[in-house]
Amino acid sequence: MIHQIQLIFVLLLLFIVGFGVLAQRLKTPYPIVLVIGGLALSFVPRLPRVALDPNFIFLAVLPPLLFSAAALTSWRDFQYNLISILSLAFGLVGFTVVGVSLAAHMLIPYFDWRLGLVLGATVAPTDAIAATAIAQRVGLPQRIVDILEGESLVNDATGLLALEFSTALVVSGHIPTVTGGILRLLYLVAGGIGIGLLTGKIVHVIESHLSNPPIEITVSIITPFVAYMSAEALRSSGVLAAVAAGLYLGRKISYAFSPWVRIEATSFWNTLTFLLNGIVFLLIGLQLPYILHGIRLVTLRELFTSAAELAGAVVLLRLIWVFPAAYVGDFIRRRLLHRQERPMSARGVFIVGWTGMRGVVSLAAAIAVPARIANGEPFPERSELIFLTFSVILVTLVLQGLTLPSLIRALKLSGAHQQNSEERRARHAMLQAALKYVEELRSQDEPEFEPVYDTLAEMYGQRLAALRDSDNEGRHPRADQSAHFREIAGKLREVERSTLIGMRNRKEIGDHVLRKIERELDLLDTRYAE
Repeated sequence: MIHQIQLIFVLLLLFIVGFGVLAQRLKTPYPIVLVIGGLALSFVPRLPRVALDPNFIFLAVLPPLLFSAAALTSWRDFQYNLISILSLAFGLVGFTVVGVSLAAHMLIPYFDWRLGLVLGATVAPTDAIAATAIAQRVGLPQRIVDILEGESLVNDATGLLALEFSTALVVSGHIPTVTGGILRLLYLVAGGIGIGLLTGKIVHVIESHLSNPPIEITVSIITPFVAYMSAEALRSSGVLAAVAAGLYLGRKISYAFSPWVRIEATSFWNTLTFLLNGIVFLLIGLQLPYILHGIRLVTLRELFTSAAELAGAVVLLRLIWVFPAAYVGDFIRRRLLHRQERPMSARGVFIVGWTGMRGVVSLAAAIAVPARIANGEPFPERSELIFLTFSVILVTLVLQGLTLPSLIRALKLSGAHQQNSEERRARHAMLQAALKYVEELRSQDEPEFEPVYDTLAEMYGQRLAALRDSDNEGRHPRADQSAHFREIAGKLREVERSTLIGMRNRKEIGDHVLRKIERELDLLDTRYAE
C-alpha cells in the first residue's frame, strides 16, 4: 500500500513537471495544460487511478493556497477595489446560484429547483489562478488583476455557505429563514475574519522573537491550518480566516522577517503553491472516469448537451451581472465616497466578465455533497451534478482561458508592461533619502573615509540619474575601504527600506511595488553580507 502511494505521488510530481515545461513551451498558463493533460491521462489504461478527496482539498490544499494568495495581495488595492470585489464575491455568487437553478430547471428535465440551487452553489466560486497568469503575461491593467484576485479570495466562503443552505434543502427538506440566513452569513464573515486576524496577531508576535529561517518558515506553514481549523471548529468560515491571516501577516512581513528569511520564504512558498496548484489541476482532469462511472439514467449525448448548455448559461450570467454592477460601483465611489476617478471602460468590464474560470473548489464542493439524504435514500442526481460541475470547470478554464489572451489584445488592453509610476516615485524617494543620509554621515565621520562617501554619493547619484535616463557608470571603492563601504551601504539600504515601507503605510504605493523593490534590497543585503 505504501509503495503504491509513493508511486502515485512520484508520478503526479513527474506529470506536473512535464506538463509545466510543456505549458512554458506553449506559452499557455499551466493550469489549462495540467487539466487537459490530466484528462488525457485518465484514458490511459493501467495507470494508477487517483480519486479526488474533498477533505484533502478543504483541509490540506485550500488553507495554504488562500493564505499565500492573501499574503501577496496589496491591502491598499484590496481596500480600494472593495466595492467591486464584494459585488462579485457576494452579489454575483447569489445571482449565479439563483440563475443556475432556473437555467438547470429549464434545460435539464430531471433537475428541480432545489438541485439547481446545489449546482449553482458548486459552480459559483471562481479560481483566478489561470486568469491572473494570463493577465500578467499579456500586461492586463493591474486594477483588473486586483479585482479578480480579491474576488477569488472571498467568494469561496460565500459559495460554500450557499452550498450549505442548498444542500440542507435537499437532505432535510428544511427551508432556512431569511433572518437565519443573514445571521449565519454575518457570523461566518465576522467570525472568520476575527479568528484570522487573531491568529495573524499571535503568529506575528511569535515570529518577532524568532531568528532561525527554517523555524520561521515552518511557523508560516502552520499558520493557515491553525486559522482555518480554528474557525471551522467554531462553525465559522475557515476560508475567510485563512484569508484574513494572510492579509494581516502579508503587511507585517517587512517587519517580522529578516532579508534572508524573506528570500527563503518567498522561494519556498512559490514552490509550494506551484506544487499544490499543479496537483489539484491535474487531479481535476483525472476525475472523469470516476464521474462517468456513476451515471446511469441518461445517455452521454443528453449529458454532454446539458453540460454545454449549462456552461454557456454560467458564462452568460457573469457577463449579465458585471456591467450593471460596474455602473453601480462607479456611482457609489463617485457620489458616496467622493472619489475622483475614471470608471473602468466597457472593454475592461467585459474582460472581468470573461475571466470567470472555475477550479478545484467547485469540484471538491460537488464531490462533498452527501451520498444520502435524511431518510436514507440516495442523494438525487448526485453523479450528474458532479459531472455538470466538472463540465463547467473544463469549459470555463480551457475555453475562456485559451481565448483570453486574444481577447485582451483585440480589445487593446495589453501592453501594460511599462514601468509603474508608483514604482518610479518610490525609487526616486528612496534614493533621495539615501543621498541625504550619506551627507549626514559624511559630516560625522573621519576625514580619511571621505573617498567612501564620494563613491557612495556617486553610486546613488547615478542610480537616481538612471531614473532620468542617465547611463553613467560608477567606480568601485578601494579594497582597504571596502569594509566601511559595506557598513555604510547597509545603513543606506535600511534607509531605503524604511522610506519604502513608510510610503506603503501612507498608501502612496501598493504592496506589489513594495515587495518588488524590497526583494532587490534583500538580495543586495545577502550579496554584500560578510
